[in-house]
Amino acid sequence: MFKEYFAINLDFLKMKSPPLIGVDISSSSIKMVELSQIDKGSQTYRVERYVIESLPTDAMLDGGIANMEAVSDCLLRGWKRMGTRHKSVALALPATDVITKKIIVPAGQREDDLIFQVENEASQYIPFPLDEVDLDFQIARSIPDSLEEVEVLIAASRKEKVEDRVAAALSAGLKATVMDVEPYAAQAAFELALNQLPGRGKDQVIALVDIGATIMKINVLLNGESIYTRDQSFGGNQLTQEIHNQFNLSLEESEAAKRSGGLPKNYQADVLQPFCETLAIEVMRAIQFFYTSTQYTEVNYIFIAGGSAVIPGLDAIIAARTQVSTLILNPFATMELSSRIIPRQLNLDAPSLLIACGLALRNFDPS
Repeated sequence: MFKEYFAINLDFLKMKSPPLIGVDISSSSIKMVELSQIDKGSQTYRVERYVIESLPTDAMLDGGIANMEAVSDCLLRGWKRMGTRHKSVALALPATDVITKKIIVPAGQREDDLIFQVENEASQYIPFPLDEVDLDFQIARSIPDSLEEVEVLIAASRKEKVEDRVAAALSAGLKATVMDVEPYAAQAAFELALNQLPGRGKDQVIALVDIGATIMKINVLLNGESIYTRDQSFGGNQLTQEIHNQFNLSLEESEAAKRSGGLPKNYQADVLQPFCETLAIEVMRAIQFFYTSTQYTEVNYIFIAGGSAVIPGLDAIIAARTQVSTLILNPFATMELSSRIIPRQLNLDAPSLLIACGLALRNFDPS
């Protein structure tokens, strides 16, 4: 993974104007984050505002927008609740909607020559006509021991995938100025949490486990580079479903009770504990897949994110099952908070705001 954040080119990037609201449209909710920079050029930030707005169950399907009106309405409600005047937003596509490829090219090329080479390479790897995709590229890094070559990351997505998210924002009265890719946005925010580790985790294999409503996303990193990714069909909706089955509540009531409490005394032992154990087994399976799919034989740390990450004791259960030190990810841990933010509530919400935080950081991207 490169340090400069990658964005699919919508010809919007030159129009980027601060401040920028990071907007994560997930399967169950929309998360919005607005940050400010304490000192220009520094990495000291303040959380100005954030909001989590629930989506109807039929709004999203397989990472795509299935009900445009519902998503737009949710975006507008969230924006109004934030109480901000700013309307520029950074959005992201799921990794499944983006084709990426790294290529090696001669260094020092003119931009026109580089564009020609990228398009030629892209046509070999993208199974769609190029006029049906949004295509972008970025120089990722120099090649070690070679001054004559650089590594370039190419990314492409079907135009309709990009246009759906842009249209949802537009319908809510917002302006999409950046389109990112979810894993890259998540990693941008994750890097803020590395201060929790000795030496900022240098030379350590770190697994970032984002537990969403329906999908658990695993991204294994080494010195800022992603060395393995995997998605598993498991998430917080399993807990909601089990509450529904055990206590005769509607799915909406079950989701609300899961978040606010008030469930019968046997909830902890009969529902929550088995869910946590199953989740820990899923994490262990993901780590085992990593070992068998790569040359690596050890994970030094696991960071958990997503709505389920704050279940009391889950980190300890995962650590016991995997035998790997496990931490709850809070990308805001070193940030200042505006007077609008309730610290205790932010600590509970922070693991769910990883992608939205990374998108909000695009406001300070000098590229």
